[in-house]
Amino acid sequence: MGIPQSFEGRLQIPAIAAPMFLTSGPDLVVETCRAGMIGTFPALNQRTSEGYVEWLDQIQARLDETPSAAPFGVNLIVHKTNPRLEDDLKITVQKKVPLVITSLGAVRDVVDAVHSYGGLVFHDVINRRHAEKAAEAGVDGIIAVAAGAGGHAGALSPFALVSEIRSIFDGTIVLSGAMSNGRQIAAARVMGADMAYLGTRFIATKEALVSEEQKAMLVASNAADIFYTPAISGVNANFLRPSIVAAGLDPDNLVSHGTLDMQNEARAWKTVWSAGQGTGAIDDIPPAADLVKRLIAEYRDAINDAALDPFVSTAPIVEQVALS
Repeated sequence: MGIPQSFEGRLQIPAIAAPMFLTSGPDLVVETCRAGMIGTFPALNQRTSEGYVEWLDQIQARLDETPSAAPFGVNLIVHKTNPRLEDDLKITVQKKVPLVITSLGAVRDVVDAVHSYGGLVFHDVINRRHAEKAAEAGVDGIIAVAAGAGGHAGALSPFALVSEIRSIFDGTIVLSGAMSNGRQIAAARVMGADMAYLGTRFIATKEALVSEEQKAMLVASNAADIFYTPAISGVNANFLRPSIVAAGLDPDNLVSHGTLDMQNEARAWKTVWSAGQGTGAIDDIPPAADLVKRLIAEYRDAINDAALDPFVSTAPIVEQVALS
């Protein structure tokens, strides 16, 4: 599929600012979209379904002022421990959210509901088995969450994960995992993904809802400070080791909570902060619009540089003939 047809002419860069729990809000979404990149947020970042409606109305009204803005999206947690799923899905359909990103469950009924008004559904996965289930559910895109991503990350190489998904899925593939600049977005495209998915880089922006302390810790950290564990939320995820220590916990002696429970998730993530391995490339806290402009410039420079590669030529490839 490549870039979805409904996105054509509306993006300045083939990338999505990931929906981050307790981090992404209306300001981050709007400023990202206005700059030409898809902005998203989790429905559960609003404490109630009524609040979710208010955020959707606010975002849409502000984006209507900029007709050239990129589309926005919402993340729905499709899991039995999310008591708001049914109500939030009805609201999503009523408000005709352009892009719905589903997590923890690829369900045909959810996909059909979004398709009923022309919306798109992308589903995040960490392995081929999950990708196959998402494809069977009829999703439009699959987000390949590779090793090094923030949040509930996978453990597979991005090269392996994208290649395996492409072999069984012809829709849009979005790569997630440790990308912090435009050159890495270009690399994702070259390796076979259609779009890139950046989360951690957008935590360190002016509009992110997290504390200045969390942003400063992110800027001061590098890949060695990222700790992969199921102990915080019951599912493997990447966290800032310094935040685990600051919460009074020993990273090397954590006790797992066992299973994911969305109702306990907020309590866990407020004190222990998630981030991906791309944190080492983050050294400032700019406004989101400035960050997107920088990503666009870096992406275009990378693509132009690739075109000048001495191994790129219009001449035919000469086959080597083995001597007998």
